[in-house]
Amino acid sequence: MSKLVLAYSGGLDTSYCAKYLSQEKGYEVHAVSVNTGGFSKEEIASIEEKAIQLGATSYTSLDAVQTFYDKVVRYLIFGNVLKNNTYPLSVSAERIVQAIEIVNHAKKIGAKYIAHGSTGAGNDQVRFDMIFQIIAPEIEIITPIRDNKLTREAEIAYLQKNGVDYSWEKAKYSINRGLWGTSVGGEETLTSNKNLPETAYPSQLTEQTPIDVKLTFEKGELIALDGTTDTPINNINKLEAIASKYAIGRDIHVGDTIIGIKGRVGFEAAAPVLILKAHHLLEKHTLTKWQQYQKEQQGNFYGMLLHEGNYLDEVMRNIEAFLEDTQRNVSGDVFVTLHPYRFELNGIASKHDLMNASFGSYGEVNKGWTADDAKGFIKILSNSGKIYNHVNQNND
Repeated sequence: MSKLVLAYSGGLDTSYCAKYLSQEKGYEVHAVSVNTGGFSKEEIASIEEKAIQLGATSYTSLDAVQTFYDKVVRYLIFGNVLKNNTYPLSVSAERIVQAIEIVNHAKKIGAKYIAHGSTGAGNDQVRFDMIFQIIAPEIEIITPIRDNKLTREAEIAYLQKNGVDYSWEKAKYSINRGLWGTSVGGEETLTSNKNLPETAYPSQLTEQTPIDVKLTFEKGELIALDGTTDTPINNINKLEAIASKYAIGRDIHVGDTIIGIKGRVGFEAAAPVLILKAHHLLEKHTLTKWQQYQKEQQGNFYGMLLHEGNYLDEVMRNIEAFLEDTQRNVSGDVFVTLHPYRFELNGIASKHDLMNASFGSYGEVNKGWTADDAKGFIKILSNSGKIYNHVNQNND
């Protein structure tokens, strides 16, 4: 039997792969899941039990939450990365770390094959395959769903035929939960006009009374909530537990896939959206105009390359170095109010707040220059416009 490592989540696609590859193809299947947040010990135990029942020889859960934060999430925060100004890259960011952990595990146990449950019409096939091919080109990639162009109905029929209880109701919505948000896919996201129903989201609205929350950042990282210091990972989880009760951070992202077609995906990411917006507000107060401009360019570029599976390109390390350097003065408190389905950014407090300068108050009074200084500055500033208008005054 040939040793094969299966990227296993316990969902429909990977359940099919586990059964099909062990029973039909005779591989020695070693199921591996990579925890990038969102899984309890009980859930991991349940996933292991299902994997063995489906025919896997072994199951391994790799804890990569800290790696995911250190290698990816902190830079998404530094860069205020929201794909198409909407999506915090919840799943695409995870896939990179998961792929690296899986291929390293495959090399560790001497597997000749790696399998995953991606279809041929999505982004994940590119992310997984690129990482696998770059790190371990000697390992063959097996993709039953993609190769056989299987529908979800066909996968369910196969599992039921082989004694596995898997209902369409269970597979109606594809949910991927992690530290940096939860994606939700269903029949509605395959259309351009339908919205996801309230029940499709894992978290439900349970709080109605607005509350104030203080987010404390130090060099761009979330170090405290309401004055209580903890690790950034724990703070993300704590904030998610609070804000998800207000159904904050829900939306549907519409974007260009790596393979050139348009795609929609629903998501809920209460903590990520809150953190990104709070962090961005703090940067508006503590960074210069040109720092903010360059950060926006580099943050968007970083997010695009990450989304498209190019994490291992060396330019990513260059951008990470730039983003981290910009965070030297991004420290302080951000005050937020949570409401059902929305939040308000009320303001910040920081010793690096550039509004605290003694040169003047915007729209009120000037202290660092005279009226004549201002008139001269404006006169020189208008020179280029005057010259253009004079030269081209006869143009239509």
